[in-house]
Amino acid sequence: MLPSDIALIRRQFATVKGQEAAFGAAFYARLFQDAPRLRVLFPPDLADQSRKLMMTLGFAVASLDRVEALRPVVVELGCRHVAYGVDAGMLAPVGHALLATLADTFGPGFDTDARAAWLSAYSTLAAMMAEGLDAARNRVA
Repeated sequence: MLPSDIALIRRQFATVKGQEAAFGAAFYARLFQDAPRLRVLFPPDLADQSRKLMMTLGFAVASLDRVEALRPVVVELGCRHVAYGVDAGMLAPVGHALLATLADTFGPGFDTDARAAWLSAYSTLAAMMAEGLDAARNRVA
């Protein structure tokens, strides 16, 4: 990722500070609207799940310029998600819901450049998650 893309993502993400619960709720509402089959993977009360989402996003955003530090954490996250029933095919609807939530949150600020930067970041993270999912499945097989 370009340093300018990372800076843009960090500036935008910083504006969510203090609104984490609302962002998380909007994300999960969008995810379950787009992919209702995924709802069964989550607890009825999403407050803790939203908190975890925002912590993970915060770590990822802070680490975008240090992939060597980010990779093992996200790969391990992917490994753990196998136990929850997650597979690589579920990463696309998650990405779509994230981008849609970002677009709703940032409005006109989520322009072509912002969308491309966030998509690049999510694609990188999703590839790492998929790596972890595959690794965990291969250990079980």
